[in-house]
Amino acid sequence: MNNTSGLSRFIQITRLNRLVDFSPVLIALSLALVVSSILLIALNADPIAAYSAMLEGAFGTENATAETLVKATPILFVAIGITVAFRGGMINIGGEGQMIVGAIAGTTVALMLGPLRFDPNLPRELIVPDVLVITLSLMAGFLAGALYGGLAGFLKAYFDVNEILSTIMLNQIAVQLMNYLLNGILLDPAAAGVNNIPKTARLVGSVQLPRLWIPVGDPMIFERTRLHWGLLIAVVLAIIVYIFLWRTSLGYKIRAVGENERASSYAGISVKRQMMFSMFLAGGFAGLAGVVQVLGLQYRLQTDGSPAGFTGSAGFNGIVAALFGGLNPIGAVPASAFFGGLLVGAQKMQREVGVPASLITAVNGLIVVFVVSSEIFIRRRARRRVQIASQDNVADNTITPAEKEAT
Repeated sequence: MNNTSGLSRFIQITRLNRLVDFSPVLIALSLALVVSSILLIALNADPIAAYSAMLEGAFGTENATAETLVKATPILFVAIGITVAFRGGMINIGGEGQMIVGAIAGTTVALMLGPLRFDPNLPRELIVPDVLVITLSLMAGFLAGALYGGLAGFLKAYFDVNEILSTIMLNQIAVQLMNYLLNGILLDPAAAGVNNIPKTARLVGSVQLPRLWIPVGDPMIFERTRLHWGLLIAVVLAIIVYIFLWRTSLGYKIRAVGENERASSYAGISVKRQMMFSMFLAGGFAGLAGVVQVLGLQYRLQTDGSPAGFTGSAGFNGIVAALFGGLNPIGAVPASAFFGGLLVGAQKMQREVGVPASLITAVNGLIVVFVVSSEIFIRRRARRRVQIASQDNVADNTITPAEKEAT
């Protein structure tokens, strides 16, 4: 009877601890919204009207919901990679650059292989199927981003180069590489001299990612929107990465290195290898975000010369989504949808209330500050629980068998 009641009490305490650990994230969001409300009042705007307009703009209609999910797709890809990097003890700020190099590689493959399907002079056995072209493009984007992210991991592991600085610098190198190629060998011949927006040729329709819809009603849900299969790919990968991190030995090694490098080294784990591998995966998922943007949405690689001109700042928003999702790939799914909704809803808020859409940048920053602060609280509670458990074990060991029998 005592054992049963003790087990029940342990389960209740565990559930309570989990709830308390999750509550700081909600508190952080609430505080960010409170501070944002103060900013709205300072701008002579009604916070309730502003948030209502934002919510309606993000989820009020079928098309608005689809645009929110479209915006969330690259953020989710990057957030998955950021989760792996941060769990491995690496701070990846290079999502923007990794997206760009992934887009360059994937677009190049699609441009090279896509038109071959329509070449009458090419033998049939050399024609690459459309599905294979898309797959090869995605793989090329992943590999390019992975190598670019892995470079920062290599510099950190073997030369102790701070990964924050190296990834920021690599972002700028990627932007200049994109500008150089789009004004050179990747420039669309039909657009040469026509305008000042460097861009590649448009991908043929057969190698574009198909539209994603729900087979309900006529017309079907999302059938007439821009939502594409990239979202489904990202959600599936989030589930796979969760299983990888928490259900495989390699994932355990990555998390162990992130928790304590010295203890991992004593346990026989190659710390340098896990650092490089975590950044390799992080860069790969960001690279996927870049190539999916091209194959599923833009159908060509183009830019105004700045990183945000192509990425839409998804490389940085992915960091916020990963933190808000608790550095958990599954948690990154709703977090990415939330931030996608913020970005899309901000446009309607600007039209309806007259508040600059750039206020969302401040909201993102506030959420980061409060979420990081909540992480400190969660870590302190975890250490305290360990101390209490240790004290309980010591107390149990001091009780004699006769005393235990008496109780």
